[in-house]
Amino acid sequence: MYTDGVDLLIIGAGMAGLTAGARAVRNGLSVAIVEIGADVGGSARFAGYAWTAPSHDAMDQHNPRGDVALKRALVTRFAAGISWIRSLGVEAKDAQRVLSFGRGHRFDTNHYVDTCRRLILHGGGELLLETDTERLVVEHGVVVGADLRAADGARRHVRARATLIATGGFQGDIDLRTAHVHPHADRMELRSNPHSRGGGYRLATQAGAATGRDDAGFYGHLIPSGIPFVNPADFVDMSLYYSEHALLFNLCNERFVDETLGDHLTAMALLEQPESRGLLIADARVFRDWIVGSYVDGAVAVDKFALASKRGGRVGLAEDLDELACLPEEWGYQGEAIRDAVQLFNEQASAGPESAPGRELDSLPLEEPPYYVIETVPAITFPFHGVRIDDRARVLREDGRPVGGLLAAGSDTGGLWHRAYAGGLASALVFGLAAADTAAAGS
Repeated sequence: MYTDGVDLLIIGAGMAGLTAGARAVRNGLSVAIVEIGADVGGSARFAGYAWTAPSHDAMDQHNPRGDVALKRALVTRFAAGISWIRSLGVEAKDAQRVLSFGRGHRFDTNHYVDTCRRLILHGGGELLLETDTERLVVEHGVVVGADLRAADGARRHVRARATLIATGGFQGDIDLRTAHVHPHADRMELRSNPHSRGGGYRLATQAGAATGRDDAGFYGHLIPSGIPFVNPADFVDMSLYYSEHALLFNLCNERFVDETLGDHLTAMALLEQPESRGLLIADARVFRDWIVGSYVDGAVAVDKFALASKRGGRVGLAEDLDELACLPEEWGYQGEAIRDAVQLFNEQASAGPESAPGRELDSLPLEEPPYYVIETVPAITFPFHGVRIDDRARVLREDGRPVGGLLAAGSDTGGLWHRAYAGGLASALVFGLAAADTAAAGS
């Protein structure tokens, strides 16, 4: 049928690409996977949970501006995605609460991606590591394969009935980040594998793909300022998830966001503040219940305050509220103003939950000394801007018609999330499976 051809060519061997490849082999398709890195897995190796909103109502409440068809597909098919993981012999724990509204399953993502790779290779699939995709081959408006280049410079043309873009986003590319996330997105640390540099995004848009809105935001977390990541374990260990229970002040000494709605949302809000840095303040209750506790059941607990201090971050411990007025001048905050703002919040919160200003969830006062202070900045995991798809993972043109032969899944896609988030691994799983099923159906 084709010279050096396959049923499904997959560009990117992360969660979405490997899921699609394993499912496609199970469906009887011939598969080739191209990966620019030296190993498979991408950022999925640093995760451990697949989770999303448990109902359509919850998804609509927390992600009201996301694409309706994609939201419906994610919530409806999530349970089938977990069943797929288990069908490969990978244990997925019983569902548990994630954030204030989500439900998800802990599983060994390393076991999963390695199992997918093994299934693909045993099924006759081909895996091309350290190989770049130079361009998609388009004939009469239909993508029919790609031109590849290996690390040694050898070039290869692969034809395919369907091609899947699954390179993991463009968070590793400063130009794309500043163009499509925020003008100051270059300030952020990269909380992700370094290989997701927009290769799939560029390939798809050059082939006619439409993209989502530039103001959609990004997924990431707050981390201590001035501390670079040294290994992937830092992506979790340095993330200040407990910010949902603390108070955050910008360089104008003002709160600017409802911290309780989620650290991932607060990270987006902080990027837009002066110098994209702020002061996170917690008390002994928050330290005891959240800073040294597990973010979700089963996760390893890390004393994030002690770790930030050990690594040289801007941290401080105030024995009482008055000591907050003694912040180092070189940090750029007015200690007296911060102290007064915390005291005012405590007075209002003590009057009752309805009196706590800008706090939807944890409205308890911070009145148990000592006080734990960390300067924080946002770090990016992946952007919400990306290639538009339908609920079958088909890439769409500006007029809404599919780009023939082209699919996309995972963090290369846009439209699902709009300044809101309910699970990146879940999206890669659900739409990776959808891409394989679409390829099997031949449309």
